[in-house]
Amino acid sequence: MPKNKYIPRICDTALQNALERMGAVLIEGAKWCGKTSTAANVAGSTLDLQDPDNTNSYQQLADTKPSLLLKGETPRLIDEWQMSPGLWDAVRFEVDKRQKTGQFILTGSTRPADNVTAHTGTGRFARILMRPMSLYESNGSISLAALFEQDHDIEAVSTLSIQQIAYAICRGGFPATIDKQEKIALQMPIDYVEAIINHDISDVDGVDKNPNRVRLLLRSLARNIATVATAPTILKDIESTETTISDKTLAVYYNALQRIYVAEPLPAWSPSLRSKTAIRTSNKHHFVDPCIATAVMRVNPSGILQDFEYSGFLFEALCVRDMRIYAQNSDGDVFHYRDKTGLEADMIVALRDGRWGAIEVKLGNKQIEEAAENLLTLKAKIDTEKMREPSFLMVVTGGQYAFKREDGVLVVPIGCLKN
Repeated sequence: MPKNKYIPRICDTALQNALERMGAVLIEGAKWCGKTSTAANVAGSTLDLQDPDNTNSYQQLADTKPSLLLKGETPRLIDEWQMSPGLWDAVRFEVDKRQKTGQFILTGSTRPADNVTAHTGTGRFARILMRPMSLYESNGSISLAALFEQDHDIEAVSTLSIQQIAYAICRGGFPATIDKQEKIALQMPIDYVEAIINHDISDVDGVDKNPNRVRLLLRSLARNIATVATAPTILKDIESTETTISDKTLAVYYNALQRIYVAEPLPAWSPSLRSKTAIRTSNKHHFVDPCIATAVMRVNPSGILQDFEYSGFLFEALCVRDMRIYAQNSDGDVFHYRDKTGLEADMIVALRDGRWGAIEVKLGNKQIEEAAENLLTLKAKIDTEKMREPSFLMVVTGGQYAFKREDGVLVVPIGCLKN
């Protein structure tokens, strides 16, 4: 993509900062999320290992004299480095030799096996996990970072209708879809899913996987998106189609989906509580983008709005995607909370300095009251002698208006949020 057509991304700042402090930067993430464009936007030269005219010669050089492939203006971009894993150690050695920052950018859409490199890259590589575009990368009006600074004086209006939110869920956040006509944009995630099923999931480890089983697993994960459905539940769901699959095969397939950055489970949060309430530790099922769920289910924007309960889960998945992007920019992580009493919070954003905020997600306005009560109950359970009080309590909605309730809970439409 030419630089004058580059779509600015939230992670641009993180990439620049990483280049200033480390010799090499690794950008990881799902195919099609914009890694190469973001890296090429700042790269001085590029080595494209997928270039069909040169792939064989590149791989031979990587095996015999990899240092030749590292010559070029810096930062030198090595795209899809995992195609020649030996380049990792060559880059590490070159970084040590040059003793300069900002020398290399590596991109990868597959997480290699643990034993393919001789060195972890500690002290030489900075790592950035890149996700698809958030709903409004930088156009929202209410900043997550500002909420952690106790700036809760919020007033804003979202221009997104429920129908537009449904379209955003189905189109997804992959940059190539953003400016396309609706019919084309909705077909592109379907093509993406078909590539996952028929090629990508097998290419990750060189082991052929049954496309029908992969499709059924994706469909089951899509049906159970934003839930803590157990492995037996997933197995039973798949076997209801008269297709058998073992526990071991399910684990192998699911691990492969994570290694190509398609499945991205949401881990549980374990805070210090006043009582000895047992905290559930199961992950919630999520994809890197909710459009993967709608694509594999073959459902369009009008279709998901026919099932309000399911559209609520998909909306939560959209919000999780965006919040992960915004939180990463503030050096934070996203979790979910659920205890044995049934009390839950859809998201907990936790920063490395100990600050945290709790979020409930509600597509419709009728559920805001219940969501606010849940958040206040959770706040009361936290042992503030061992950890901080929450920086904010927030209900993210599909509505129009952002405001602060009398009890202090913030109500914010997803269309008003930014990093």
